[in-house]
Amino acid sequence: MENEEVKSDLNFDNRIPLDDLREAVDQIKAELRKVIIGQDSFVELLIVALLADGHVLIEGVPGIAKTVTAKLFAKVLKTDFSRIQFTPDLMPSDVLGTSVLNMRTSDFEFKKGPIFSNIVLIDEINRAPAKTQAALFETMEERQASIDGITYKFENPFMVLATQNPIEQEGTYALPEAQLDRFIFKIKVDYPSLEDEIKIISTHHERKGQAPQMLINPVLDTKSLADYKAKTQSIVVEEKIIKYIAEIVSKTRNHPHLYLGGSPRASIAILNTSKAFAAINGRDFVIPEDVKKALNPVLNHRVILTPEREMEGMIAENVIEMIVQSVEVPR
Repeated sequence: MENEEVKSDLNFDNRIPLDDLREAVDQIKAELRKVIIGQDSFVELLIVALLADGHVLIEGVPGIAKTVTAKLFAKVLKTDFSRIQFTPDLMPSDVLGTSVLNMRTSDFEFKKGPIFSNIVLIDEINRAPAKTQAALFETMEERQASIDGITYKFENPFMVLATQNPIEQEGTYALPEAQLDRFIFKIKVDYPSLEDEIKIISTHHERKGQAPQMLINPVLDTKSLADYKAKTQSIVVEEKIIKYIAEIVSKTRNHPHLYLGGSPRASIAILNTSKAFAAINGRDFVIPEDVKKALNPVLNHRVILTPEREMEGMIAENVIEMIVQSVEVPR
């Protein structure tokens, strides 16, 4: 009897129509599964970040399809795509563009760099020096670039997918905290399981040399994406959920195991991510489980452990879990 009452409570009518959005998300996942095996959580977080209008930092060892997944994700969207390989000798003008003298008119013309695109893949972002990293600050936060006193606005959507290798640190530059804070997520990609690895090898064998991009069909155009983003922003968030998010982030700032806690930008990122999780699950309101799902990818690169805890082998996710356990879940 009690189960029937619970079921009847779940039979709600959405105030915001989300069927088209859910169908598009399912199509994106289905297309990417043709090539990307065993990375369902990774793919879902990319979709959530897209709906939440955020940038993503992807961390993992070489050879686990970080770059391939990012490229195929861009292929699923009917948008422009560019790829920038960061190297120690890369200059800001190589990313943003430069003014070139037009011999016919004797005027300088601005030639846009590869950052002027919709989906931008930055490979090995931690290989470029601070000067080039700084060139990304304005572009990622304000979706514009100021060059020679002129501001150039970016077209929507604009999303940066950056990869980095946590193992090989020779010749790399640690990303500044201010830049890390501009990524909505840091997604840690692990090795596949044995079963998934067998499927990966079999799928590669069956393709017989065919490029992965040839198997992927575009699903989402710019107009539909803008509509889905607007619907995501309209998801209902009750006051108690907002208080729940604020309490969790506030506790990161005075936790004894943390040297640096989350900023208000982190709180807003959790809010936007929670709305996107609700939307892709067909709900027009946020529940505490949506918030919990958002916490690790949003906070794991924003909080810094104290040196003592780091030496003990503790990781950010451990402390985030402690904080979640200590905050009362809203009913």
